[in-house]
Amino acid sequence: MPVRSGRLEKRISVAIPVQISSPLDPATTERTITENVCSLGIRIFAQHARDLNERLMISSVVGDLRTLARVVYCERLPDGRFGVGLQFQGMAVKWPSSSLAGVAG
Repeated sequence: MPVRSGRLEKRISVAIPVQISSPLDPATTERTITENVCSLGIRIFAQHARDLNERLMISSVVGDLRTLARVVYCERLPDGRFGVGLQFQGMAVKWPSSSLAGVAG
C-alpha cells in the first residue's frame, strides 16, 4: 500500500485579513493576511517569528471566525516577514464564500 505524503487537503491562495493573538495575552494582537487557506489550516504572513507548537487565536477581521490554531512551521522570508503555517485545533473551518469570491479552486 503506498504511503501518502503531502497535504490532506488542497490550499486555496487567497489574502484574507485576520488578527492573531496569544490566548495567554489577548491584548497583544497582530493584524495580518493569509497567503492560503483550507478547512484544516492557513499560512499567514507575520511580522514576528512564532515558536513551533505555539498556540494562537485566529480572528477574521470581517466575519465571525474565531478559532485556536497551532504553529506547525515558521520561516523567515526574504522581505523580513515570516511565513507561518497554522493548523486549526478542534473542528475544521468553513470559509465563507464571500472570503473566497473570485478565487479559482
